[in-house]
Amino acid sequence: MKCPRCHANLVAEQEYHGIEVDRCPSCDGRWLDHDELDQLEATVPSTPEERRATIRYAERRSELHCPVCGKEMTAFDYRAYNLELDTCDDHGFWLDASEEARVREIIAERVHDLARAASAEESWGRFLGGLRRKLSR
Repeated sequence: MKCPRCHANLVAEQEYHGIEVDRCPSCDGRWLDHDELDQLEATVPSTPEERRATIRYAERRSELHCPVCGKEMTAFDYRAYNLELDTCDDHGFWLDASEEARVREIIAERVHDLARAASAEESWGRFLGGLRRKLSR
């Protein structure tokens, strides 16, 4: 397969966070099959529920073509963050150099934010419970 960014030959990378992905030795981009993006997200300590959400926002035509089938890919904002990824609906995702680290950071942020929201809800519930007890006296 050829890199959709610089057209160098992609090479299989055996141990990339425990996932076999195809990497461009020239621009350091990575091709991930659909399930491999899920696996990359799962390398961040989290539950499937914490990772579950819409992944693709603000879809538009990509300048890149799928290294598997050659079709024009779709660019999108990953999980509504300022991270543009490219995808072929039939084959997978293209991540430019260092975007895989940003994917992991976003998942970690999401897990942290969900934990903070759950803690705030719990605190609010305790506060309301205390108010109810005071009012019922």
